[in-house]
Amino acid sequence: MRRHVPLANLTPRQQLRAGRLPRRVVQLLVGLVLYGASMAMMIRSTLGLDPWDVFHAGIATHVSLTFGQVTIIVGALVLLLWVPLRQWPGLGTVANVVVIGLAADAGLALIAPPEAMWARVALLASGIVLNGVAGGLYIGSQLGPGPRDGLMTGFARRTGLSIRLVRTTIEVVVLAVGWLLGGPVGLGTVLYAVTIGPLVQFFLPRLTIDLAPAGAPPREDGAAPEEGAAPVTPTSALGSTTS
Repeated sequence: MRRHVPLANLTPRQQLRAGRLPRRVVQLLVGLVLYGASMAMMIRSTLGLDPWDVFHAGIATHVSLTFGQVTIIVGALVLLLWVPLRQWPGLGTVANVVVIGLAADAGLALIAPPEAMWARVALLASGIVLNGVAGGLYIGSQLGPGPRDGLMTGFARRTGLSIRLVRTTIEVVVLAVGWLLGGPVGLGTVLYAVTIGPLVQFFLPRLTIDLAPAGAPPREDGAAPEEGAAPVTPTSALGSTTS
């Protein structure tokens, strides 16, 4: 049985020098494309979205931009908030901003909204599960968190508050603003909130790429034996796979 691999807390330079880069880049891109596709599936179910996508959809109803374009712009603006937080984006962070939005628009162009309720529920459930898998893939590539995840961890580090409190506060705010702007809130919003944590907890350790050289035993703290690697980040701290 494949052992569960923890996430290493690496700087952007260490992420690129940690080894297995081609495989990690492929896994990153596959994860981001699937993440965008999962967003499109949830939108087409018309049963509600996760908090950040309620926000994106709400904005999209008031501007002449596609959902994916709004997602890209919001991601870029969130990334700017990393500057005062002294966060450094990795390759995966930058790719996250662009690829997910493009994949979401492509998915919306390919997926037709079903009419039957059972089909809408099935599309919603499949989208949420795929979202968990996709999050595990792109986070597990160990090439940097998404801009929204980095905002959460950056605020937590700078304020000393718990990640759970910071994440909840941010998502409640964006959900409320998105709902006021006309974003869809419903069954999908609730279902996503209660299932995405366990899904990520299940998939992420199984999809995280081991950075240890072939044949090298893992360190006692679980981190890859790379020069300058810091302690690992517990998977439970990530909670959801908000991009």
